[in-house]
This record gives sequence, C-alpha cells and structure tokens, in this order.
Amino acid sequence: QADRRRLNAPPGGTAPPAFATPKTVKLERPKRTRKPDEHRKIYLRTGIVPSASGSAYYEIPPQSDQKQSGLSLPQTSSLKITCTVHGPRPLPRNAAFSPNLLLTTHVKFAPFATRHRRGYVRDASERDLAVHLETALRGVIIGERWPKSGVEVVITVLEGEEDGWWGDAGGGGGGGGWGLMGVLAGCITVASAALVDAGIDCVDLVSGGVAVVVGDGGGSGGKPKGGEGALVLDPSPAEHAEMRAACVVAYLHSRDEITELWMRGDAGAESERLIDEAVKAASLARTVLVEAVKEAVE
Repeated sequence: QADRRRLNAPPGGTAPPAFATPKTVKLERPKRTRKPDEHRKIYLRTGIVPSASGSAYYEIPPQSDQKQSGLSLPQTSSLKITCTVHGPRPLPRNAAFSPNLLLTTHVKFAPFATRHRRGYVRDASERDLAVHLETALRGVIIGERWPKSGVEVVITVLEGEEDGWWGDAGGGGGGGGWGLMGVLAGCITVASAALVDAGIDCVDLVSGGVAVVVGDGGGSGGKPKGGEGALVLDPSPAEHAEMRAACVVAYLHSRDEITELWMRGDAGAESERLIDEAVKAASLARTVLVEAVKEAVE
C-alpha cells in the first residue's frame, strides 16, 4: 500500500542535466590577486533569527571573476555560515549542579554545502570542528555569572570552502582538509558575534584567523626563497596548488591571548611565523566583527 502522507518519487528514473564545458573555454586554476598579507572581504550581520537568543551571519564571497573565466560556475568557493545561540536557560532538575555555565556547540554542514553531498548525520570532521569551537569559546565566556544554566551554540555551514580546485582530478575535493581550516576560523568569528547578540558576558571579542605555508609563491609579491614556502593569510584552497601547512587561531586582542590553536601539516622552522600570521589574520577579522557589533547596538 502506498504511503499517502508523503510525495512519492516518480516511477521512472530521472537523470540530472549535465552541462558540458565549451571547447573554446580553457580551464585554468584561479590565481591569487591579493597580497600575501591581505584578507578577503567579509560580510557579517547579527540578529538574523528573531526566535533565537542571538544569531549572526558570516559570508566571504568568491574572489574570481566569472566574466573573465567564461564560466557560469565560480572558480573559487565562497563561505557562508549562520550561527544561533539558545540560552542561557536553566538545566533540567535531574542534572547535576554546575557552578558555571555549560557550553554546548553543534556544527553541521548543509547537504548542499560542498560539491560532494553531505549526509544528514554529523560525521567525524563536523564533530572535530565542534570540539575546536567549544575550546575557543570556553575561554571567552564568563561562566561564573550563570550557575545551573546552559547555552547552546548551533553552527550551520551553508557553503563551505573546498579542499582544492574543482578542476583538478577528483572534482575539487583534493583531500587534506585544508578547507576546514577556513571554515573553523569563520565559525569562531560568527559565534563570537552571536554570543554578543545574545547578551552573554564575555571577556573580549574572539576572532578566528588562518594562515598557510604554500609552495607556489602565494600570489603577488610572495615568491618563495629556495626550498622554503611562502606565508599567506586567509587562503583560498583553489588558488594554491601546494599547501604544506596551515594554522587556525582564536585570538583575544585586548588580552593578547590565544584560546584555541589548530595546526595541520608540517611547518618545520616556520611554525612560529605561521602562528604570528594567523594572529594577524584574526586581528583583521576582528575589525569587521567590532563594526558589526557596533552597528547592531546603534
């Protein structure tokens, strides 16, 4: 018997349309036109979900020019993240006593966020991002002011950065998890804006920044010397053929503290410089964060 409560699929199989690339168009990897120490433009807005205690929206648009490439598909991926904060609210009666605020983070990619369709159940990478985000926010919130209470931070990645260029073999996945580094930096910044929008007391605004060591020069003015790689801020994985190491930090500007640090790859002797460049990227993202918070208050 057919289920009348849902719309069943058509009996015959359907095939999605496939668009072929014109022969006159030559696929070329997009090049970084920004300086190595230049950050991409960020759009940040708070108060987008009225039903939540606090919310924010974070976006980094794609940098490549579609008209010059001759393709309707952008050469580089963009980053779109929404964050909602629920709480502080009292814990259940059967819960153990907690003198501090209990923080819970939840990070989930939308099924359409990347070229490879995501599942509806959180995978290991999403759980790892939630752990890193919780560590970054735990050192910011003043939890002593809300005993026996809990707050939930929910992150939804509407569009995430790919690990490589989609024109490479494999369809743009590339492997390595380089795209997750930029996603985590965006999650930290948008979560900080949402916490402020919810009225939760924090010691300072925390912002996320990412820097990488690349082996292809890193764009204009960043030619590597010898066998060393170039350090670039806020990388787009599609613009670099070789990424050797990456670092993400959650930075408190007023206290000059790092609440979270995640390093990937082998930076070698460039580890300290890589961390310094990630802090610089976080400081640049903080300027947008401060302006968004001031605009919401006014």
